[in-house]
Amino acid sequence: MPNKPGHPKSSASGSKTLAARSADLMLDKKAKEITILDVRLLTSVTDFFVLCTGESDVQIKAIVDHVNESLRAENTKPYHIEGYDQLSWVLMDYVDVVAHIFLPETREYYGLERLWADAKISTVSDEDA
Repeated sequence: MPNKPGHPKSSASGSKTLAARSADLMLDKKAKEITILDVRLLTSVTDFFVLCTGESDVQIKAIVDHVNESLRAENTKPYHIEGYDQLSWVLMDYVDVVAHIFLPETREYYGLERLWADAKISTVSDEDA
């Protein structure tokens, strides 16, 4: 699959590092149920999904803004951000890593962990820090 214009594919270690960094930034804003799905063996679309839950649209906005601003400060810009206007499910596409920030009911409804159940799944929490 070709890369998105202007966004070359990074190395496997680079995408893993970006996924972990995204999860850490989500933790900074008290995101819940942070999960990293390694989908490298399942699809060529991306390497990792990073999922988290925010308790409210205000918290989701804070998480998205923090991840976006922090990664931009580290010279990592998203290819696309979708759902920012509604704030029930925001998708941040970094090509090799796609971050999903959900309200609890939206995350339950779409069930990405169920859809990608064959992925290697790891959880991230404050205790991991």
